[in-house]
Amino acid sequence: MNQWFTLRGKLDSKSSLLFPIIGFFITIAIWWILAEIFSTQRPVIANYNSELPSSINSDINVNRDSILRADSLVLANATSYEKVYPLLPRPDKVLLSFSELFQKDKLVSNTLHSIWLNVQGYFWAILLAIPIGLIIGLFPIFNSLFSKQIDSLRYLPLSALTGLFIIWFGLGDPMKIAFLAVGIIVYLIPVVVQRIQELEEVYPQTAYTMGASKWQLIKNVFFPGILTKLIDDIRVLTAISWTYIIIAELLNKEAGIGSLIYTKSRQGQIDKVFALLIIIVIIGLLQDKLFGLVDRMLNPHKYYKTKESGLAEGKIGVVALILSIISGILCSYFLKISFLCTLGWLLFAAGILALLYATFVLSKPATK
Repeated sequence: MNQWFTLRGKLDSKSSLLFPIIGFFITIAIWWILAEIFSTQRPVIANYNSELPSSINSDINVNRDSILRADSLVLANATSYEKVYPLLPRPDKVLLSFSELFQKDKLVSNTLHSIWLNVQGYFWAILLAIPIGLIIGLFPIFNSLFSKQIDSLRYLPLSALTGLFIIWFGLGDPMKIAFLAVGIIVYLIPVVVQRIQELEEVYPQTAYTMGASKWQLIKNVFFPGILTKLIDDIRVLTAISWTYIIIAELLNKEAGIGSLIYTKSRQGQIDKVFALLIIIVIIGLLQDKLFGLVDRMLNPHKYYKTKESGLAEGKIGVVALILSIISGILCSYFLKISFLCTLGWLLFAAGILALLYATFVLSKPATK
């Protein structure tokens, strides 16, 4: 038991498996208790429709006090009550709400739409942030010209700039993707610059001594050097990306999990709102695991002392995933050829299978 309270200590393998399960049930129990504490009784009144004064148009000449008195009399005469959860739904009610979300609210298509917007935003953000960050971080003249402006962009309240994005890109998906990409870029470029400055001088000096050109330094020293830590930074930005995508989807509530959350909260269906939030958390965890797999394939030296079998298949899987994103973007906005969409899905499936196979091979104990 002493190991449980050791500062910065580690649990044994049995405790490491058992305690997360216990912690999960404790969390559910606390949630359930709080839901019951904040619950209330609502009268059950047959054949009665009440229009709340707050929902009446101010132009209509009505006596609001008389409506309130009528409501009070009817509610006072109610003979039965039901328990409702207006602030915090019970865990079982959240779980049961998934059925209606799947059947009536097109949960799968809306979730896939939000994921696709998120992926595109990340793609454009990384594609733009890395070269811009390399230029500013490597060349003193560009660093002096633009580093202060880039750093100051992090303090812009992007949610207040949604009107500009609507003017520039309209209300469709391009606006949402641009909004998300900019939200990531303003954080990612300073991170790339910082990673370049943190790279130990011994590595470029050694390359200089061996006669490397500037391009060879960028390709073989600086880019691999920042990539080892940059993936970890991108994983941290995953949470921020979901915040921005929800804001963007509220601007044009056509599709997406953000629009569903807004609609269900306006309708007072709190259990469904919690269900949708749980889905976002699960997607975020899966994205984090995927970035972790990509990091293992691209930077194996961080995890393995020797070259392991399965890394080649893993890198093929990463390339296939990148090509699937490119194919999907070309199909959606530029060439609009159905074959490219099919190819994108095939590449995505092949990439996931290759990553899973590589993970399985790498997880097997090494044979002597």
